[in-house]
Amino acid sequence: MSNDRVALITGTSSGIGLATAVLAARRGFRTVATLRDTGRAGRLHEAAAEAGVELDVRPLDVTDAGSVGAAFEGVLADYGRLDVLVNNAGAGHIGTIEQEPVSAVRETMEVNFFGVAETTKAAMPALRASGGRLITVTSVGGVIGQPFNEAYCAAKFAVEGMMEALAPVAAAQGVTVCVVEPGAVATEFVNNVGVGERLFAEAGPYADSLRKYIANVTKSFQGAQTADKVAEVILGAMTAETPAFRIQTSKWAEEFAALKFADRDGSAVQRLTSGWLA
Repeated sequence: MSNDRVALITGTSSGIGLATAVLAARRGFRTVATLRDTGRAGRLHEAAAEAGVELDVRPLDVTDAGSVGAAFEGVLADYGRLDVLVNNAGAGHIGTIEQEPVSAVRETMEVNFFGVAETTKAAMPALRASGGRLITVTSVGGVIGQPFNEAYCAAKFAVEGMMEALAPVAAAQGVTVCVVEPGAVATEFVNNVGVGERLFAEAGPYADSLRKYIANVTKSFQGAQTADKVAEVILGAMTAETPAFRIQTSKWAEEFAALKFADRDGSAVQRLTSGWLA
């Protein structure tokens, strides 16, 4: 692969973003690995050194329009092009609407939806010029709503809707749009959602259901996919001649998503997700 192709990846301090940045560099992309706080790039630099690759590490806070604009302007000034944007930055959130402030929902949407909108808007002119690719890491939570993930799933549903609507418009301009849908992935993502006794205390009448849900999720993550495996799927979307619009990252994710696509009245999904609280 020609080493003049430039890929910008958001949220690369750990997990899927880190693994994707290193793998893309190994496969010949000039890889711009971005993260909100470059002071947290230690693991990223270590992984790049172990793989024997170079990464261009830059700050980018997807919730700050100024930061987004500066990052893309800098990449175009230095490289003159952008071939791939991987929207990976995001944050988990656990809670239910009665028991939390609407501001918490807004904050979750800001990171997981509006952050994607901001970077996508900034990238599109360069992607049109290069005939590039816009790849967004969503989740099976963007296909099936899951208990106590109302705000998070709302954001991921919104991202999926935006990208599904954008895809034909972008394709008419030569830009390929894909969404990548992981299931359970063994990363710091889950550890960062703040599950603890305080969360249960704040759940009020929902505490028992929340404990059952967390127990179910903890069990499911025992067989979680690795970030490296997800990165391989993302790289496939970056390099395949004609990638699919919607790409699940594992057999489990494929089967889980398929339940929704065949569930016209929603009853199958409700039976499944209600069972997680039983």
